[in-house]
Amino acid sequence: MFSENLEQIESLMTNVGIAVLFLLIGLAIQDVLKKGDVPKYGRFFVWLVLFLGMAGFLAKGVIQFFVQSNLN
Repeated sequence: MFSENLEQIESLMTNVGIAVLFLLIGLAIQDVLKKGDVPKYGRFFVWLVLFLGMAGFLAKGVIQFFVQSNLN
């Protein structure tokens, strides 16, 4: 059973790993923004770029899921 689902487990763990990476990047950015005394305007654009990167990653995952489900 494990060997049959190995590809799905690898895919899931890769997605979880990238999600954790996004979380750690967000925490690091928050720390730098607080210590750097960045104005609200700059903070807004930093968080916007981070959010758009995460949204693109999630959209890729959803699109990939639907494409693969249609092929089977």
